[in-house]
Amino acid sequence: MNRYAKRYLIDAMSGMAQGLFASLLIGTIVKTIGQQLLRLGENAIFKFLVDAGTFATDAHVVGAAMAVGIAFMMKVPALVLFTLAAVGSAANVIGGAGGPLAVLVIAIAAAEAGNFVSKKTKVDIIVTPAVTLLAGALLTVLTAKHIGAAAASIGKLVMWATELRPFMMGIIVSAVVGIALTLPISSAAICAAFGLVGLAGGAAVAGCCAQMVGFAVLSFRENKWGGLLSQGLGTSMLQMPNIIRNPKIWIPPTLASVVTGPIATCVFKMQMNGPAVSSGMGTCGLVGPIGVVTGWFSPVPAAVEQGAQSISPSAFDWLGLVLVCIVLPGVLSWAFGLALRKLGWIKDGDLTLS
Repeated sequence: MNRYAKRYLIDAMSGMAQGLFASLLIGTIVKTIGQQLLRLGENAIFKFLVDAGTFATDAHVVGAAMAVGIAFMMKVPALVLFTLAAVGSAANVIGGAGGPLAVLVIAIAAAEAGNFVSKKTKVDIIVTPAVTLLAGALLTVLTAKHIGAAAASIGKLVMWATELRPFMMGIIVSAVVGIALTLPISSAAICAAFGLVGLAGGAAVAGCCAQMVGFAVLSFRENKWGGLLSQGLGTSMLQMPNIIRNPKIWIPPTLASVVTGPIATCVFKMQMNGPAVSSGMGTCGLVGPIGVVTGWFSPVPAAVEQGAQSISPSAFDWLGLVLVCIVLPGVLSWAFGLALRKLGWIKDGDLTLS
């Protein structure tokens, strides 16, 4: 792979996703827990949870976390990394609904500008952060609003299309985002960049869960419980070396996502009204399902803009979540895999993790 593609599309996007996880995502979870506990009565600890979550979900904090995550994964000098906190904060706020994409683009450019001059002068402690800050600030002023608007427009188009054609778009979104999750790119960063919430976010969750749970169950005979946990709660990306050797092993979980996507959108009408980044996480740490649950009780502003409201989930909602995220991906992938094994397309050892 081209080193620039790896640096900007894999490393940087991975860092952005981790920054989102460490701020917006964990903050939303903690805040929601605190809000639900406060329903039981006023308590200083419960209020502290709400306050802690609120601190972490502030747009300035989220932007800074993303930019620092990007810089860290790009392995830039420390002065560049620290300065990017201010750049990311500004880019995320000015970028609005599409802020994450603005942060990604601007942080990469500012990081490279700072990296270019790093340790090339005797006053590095002034020159490097100054160049990083000024480059990032200039790009933010000139482009952040436009990048954010473009990303938000694409996201709204996908969400609108999913509402209009839930069956077809359920298939497309589920399959595409699920495939992105298994590829060495960040499906979480993609979902965050385009702000995928609502029905489209639910389809994305379905596709990601299908890949992770699907590969975990499909490869159980080779990898046993260790593989089940590392793929089901970790990442299906572990199978990429095996996919390169035999692409046919990708068929069962992908077909599972094609089935579970429209079931999520048409049957259970499952929506992701938690943070958009959760849409691309699948069952990694159960973040995808947890995002759906937090969205039931406390929809994020982006979801509220699309008409989302807090709800008291019914037994049908819980059933849909468990079936779409856990049960159906495992059963379908196992069944499709069994058929492919009988055809000789998948052989014993094809899914063994190294």
